[in-house]
Amino acid sequence: MLHLQPIISVSSSAYFALNCRSFCFEFHINRSSRLRYGVSESLLESSGNVILPNFRAVRELAFAINAERGTAGIREKEVRAGFLNAVGLLDEIGHFLVRIYDEKENPGVIRRALNHVEMSVGAEAVEKTLLQFLKDFPPKAVYIGLQSEKAYFDSVTTNRLHKEIALEEMVMMHLSNLNPANARIKELFDDTTLISRTKYMAVIKSLEQFFAGEKPFGPDNHSLLDALKKPILEHPENIEAQLGYFKEKWGIVLSVKFIERISSSVEFAKEEEKFIWHTFNPPGGKPSVETFVPDYKKEFQSYTPEERRDMLRRGQMKPEDYVYAEPEQFTPDTEWMPNVVLIAKNTYVWLDQLAKKYQREIKRLDQIPDEELDQLARWSFTSLWLIGVWERSSASKRIKQITGNLDAVSSAYSLYDYEIAHDLGGEAAFQNLNSRCWQRGIRLAGDMVPNHMGLYSKWVLEHPEFFIQSEHPPYPNYKFTGENLSNDANIELRIEDGYWNRNDAAVVFQRIDRRNGEVRYVYHGNDGTSMPWNDTAQLNLLRADVREAVIQNIFHVARKFSVIRFDAAMTLAKKHFQRLWYPMPGTSGVPSRQDHSLSRTEFDTMFPNEFWREVVDRFNAEMPQTLLLAEAFWLMEGYFVRTLGMHRVYNSAFMHMLMKEENQKFRAMIKNTLEFNPEILKRYVNFMSNPDEETAVDQYGKDDKYFGVATLMITLPGLPMFAHGQIEGFKEKYGMEYQRAYYNEIPDEWLIRRHEHEIFPLTKKRFLFSQVQNFEFYDFLDDRGNVNEDVIVYSNRAGNERAVIFFHNTFAECKGSIHQSVPKAVSAEGNVRSIPLAQSLGIQYSDTIYYRFRDRKTNLEYLCTGKHLHEKGLRAELRAFEYAVFTDFQEIADETGAYASIVQRLNGR
Repeated sequence: MLHLQPIISVSSSAYFALNCRSFCFEFHINRSSRLRYGVSESLLESSGNVILPNFRAVRELAFAINAERGTAGIREKEVRAGFLNAVGLLDEIGHFLVRIYDEKENPGVIRRALNHVEMSVGAEAVEKTLLQFLKDFPPKAVYIGLQSEKAYFDSVTTNRLHKEIALEEMVMMHLSNLNPANARIKELFDDTTLISRTKYMAVIKSLEQFFAGEKPFGPDNHSLLDALKKPILEHPENIEAQLGYFKEKWGIVLSVKFIERISSSVEFAKEEEKFIWHTFNPPGGKPSVETFVPDYKKEFQSYTPEERRDMLRRGQMKPEDYVYAEPEQFTPDTEWMPNVVLIAKNTYVWLDQLAKKYQREIKRLDQIPDEELDQLARWSFTSLWLIGVWERSSASKRIKQITGNLDAVSSAYSLYDYEIAHDLGGEAAFQNLNSRCWQRGIRLAGDMVPNHMGLYSKWVLEHPEFFIQSEHPPYPNYKFTGENLSNDANIELRIEDGYWNRNDAAVVFQRIDRRNGEVRYVYHGNDGTSMPWNDTAQLNLLRADVREAVIQNIFHVARKFSVIRFDAAMTLAKKHFQRLWYPMPGTSGVPSRQDHSLSRTEFDTMFPNEFWREVVDRFNAEMPQTLLLAEAFWLMEGYFVRTLGMHRVYNSAFMHMLMKEENQKFRAMIKNTLEFNPEILKRYVNFMSNPDEETAVDQYGKDDKYFGVATLMITLPGLPMFAHGQIEGFKEKYGMEYQRAYYNEIPDEWLIRRHEHEIFPLTKKRFLFSQVQNFEFYDFLDDRGNVNEDVIVYSNRAGNERAVIFFHNTFAECKGSIHQSVPKAVSAEGNVRSIPLAQSLGIQYSDTIYYRFRDRKTNLEYLCTGKHLHEKGLRAELRAFEYAVFTDFQEIADETGAYASIVQRLNGR
């Protein structure tokens, strides 16, 4: 049962609603509709309006209406909770404005209006009309039989006549009937009986005449009733537009709470539209990923927190634009970190493939052949990411079996506990593999999933308080009648029935403790971009004890792995954790979480510091040899490394932009980063595929485009990451529930050999490419001086070694040259500079000193003077998707003129 605060004064009904957090509103519902739809007496205010204290109550009312009418699921007939919320809020705003007009702008006007109507229509007729209104829309005391209509009518509360209150309520009800947007729910407040049996319309007409002669009200100086009708006349069919009218026109009069609630109402309706109507009926085809170029603008950084809060209140800043400070706090690398080259392996799939390759049982980590590790070392991989080594949640596997995938294992990211899986050989097998990898200079990398655990997990069993939850299902149509997914005799776990019949995307599962009968509804993990992850339970990092428990798990993982990849790390950044789970008023996140809205101040009190900053600081102090790698999107990449201090962060723009040949965007990303802070570029993780994406061969093919992009991945600053099966040319995308490969794919030996000839020699030179101190980026200019955005060119230096890389990422031919680097930040104050290519390579200006260098792909050698490189730069002609890597620069003094004659003869040819 919903708990309501007692109402002290009938006249304060509109103000009472403001005190029910940011949700509750009042709603006119007549006696017959209350009975038909089972409206609880506990929801009745003293005046007779129904008070809905939160969004869940609104959903329950909408559910009851649709169930009784038989319109549930029929889009053109169904009454949506978002619509009811908007109708009730519109009514409450009307009451609020009437109170302001009656108590501040034109004191006592409602009592004078009542006197005027009694004189013009007749006191007896007015009384009969209001008594009929009280019969149709009975106050609580009348409805439950404690008072008659007449007794209520003759009463007084806090200096307000009840008949005066009834008149105001009847006017609000009249406006609801007048509003064409309310046609679908007019039954709830239909005034037909009043029209046929009383002088109701004469009373309304008399009121209009009275207010026309009173003090104007509102931004356009209308009479009171005309001011309240104005949004209806402006937007007769759109209830949300009517609310928008009040927000725009009356914003200076309405309280901050009302402005926030209007925004929340809009978000509530959008949430319902998005997650109810489209979750299981998405448009055809996989959505295209839109790429964005970071511009690093800090529009609000110059304001103090107090100034930002004032801007929020004045509407000068949207809640979602309220950003936290972003100071520069990079974490320095230890000596081995810059040169890591990482390869990913889906552990179960890899073991299955190795068993087929070596024709013997390979099911445990200690059974992985030395030959495979030798090959990884020979290819210069220095880190091996083992995906899916932790003990997984049995519920995940069972869910997949029930839905038809009998061959699946549990998802690699639905975990029971952070212990090496028993069927992989447990801790002993892991330590065996770890030791053999260390002997070959390979550090193991592992996953840590910080935002959720498996639906059936040790913490769900032992610490249910750790998870985001509710005492009630957030949606009234939720049912939990399916199979118990728990293996523990004391605990029952069930996901919502909609998952089984594929007609809903429930956001919670049910947990029942058989020992005490306690029932909890725990939220599934969710990043707000698609359906909830139905085999997981979302951790509540608003709790300090949960944050500490997660940090201790991270340290536990670090004792086994030198590199930790944090799955979906951006969901725990403060602004996104609040956005998803405790949204600010006026915003929405995960469905139903508007019910748990918090202001930024409230949220900051409970979650004072960035979680990831605390993690990084503690690791810097206690385990600085651990490389922390964040999977982060949503334009958070720079923030994660520059402010939160992660060593590395995913750079998905690399994959998407180069695959789609958005070369201008890719170049702009690098140029903007260099101009803002080059250290960010060094901390990117660049990849051509990852476990969530299509395979590299599907995105890039197996020819020159693939090898051109792979060359960029290896030779740009940052951490290069190869996907499982990428080198072999495998096309299968391995799901996180796969225990074997389903395609019988044979490694493409030609592709492997080409990697060995063109790519792996570069991995041995990572020291030359990994740093940014000497990294320079260039515009490729054609013979007319125009920039060719399809050509990506950069140079780097380490000690005496130099490199210049060209890649033409389009199906065309071109020629041109590079000379001057693009602007690059060179100080903390933001000073930038641009230098010539020759200076970036440390080339001497001389016509007697020659420089000899070669293209590593073709093995062709080139020769030119230092003077030529200073004055002319470096020229190239490139075919479609052609790349060139110029290295092995040698400086040769031509004291005898021998090299000059060689160059003359070559030019003569």
